[in-house]
Amino acid sequence: MSFIKVYIHFVWSTKNWDPILKTKELRKKVWQHIRENAIEKGIFIDFINGFSQHCHCLISLGGDQTIQKIMQLIKGESAHWINKIQLTETQFEWQNDFWAASVSPSGLDRVREYIKNQEDHHSRRTFKEEIDEFIEKYGFEKYKD
Repeated sequence: MSFIKVYIHFVWSTKNWDPILKTKELRKKVWQHIRENAIEKGIFIDFINGFSQHCHCLISLGGDQTIQKIMQLIKGESAHWINKIQLTETQFEWQNDFWAASVSPSGLDRVREYIKNQEDHHSRRTFKEEIDEFIEKYGFEKYKD
């Protein structure tokens, strides 16, 4: 039997970074649905939270899971569900791209706290500033505005 513990911190946004997930109540419903759907698909979500135009998710990859497939399953199904039950006033879409970075076991608590405190974090910093910091910290290429 193989034993695998590979944690990935995912961040993805709503289409065009629209702040369509307007209320804390709405976001809680979306995060809970994503968690429940992930369980059905064998995806282990360690922690999930976000703000009005994005989601953070700490996931432990299984041996047969790829980053791309996990994002496809989570984003595709959740957008479909949001639209099916008309959770938002307009058509809901996630942006095609996403950010993902590995997390060492020693950094798990710090990442969990960061994800947990998104409401407070975004009272002081915009999503664009957060992404710029993420890009800088992990050495990703700068996106074009």
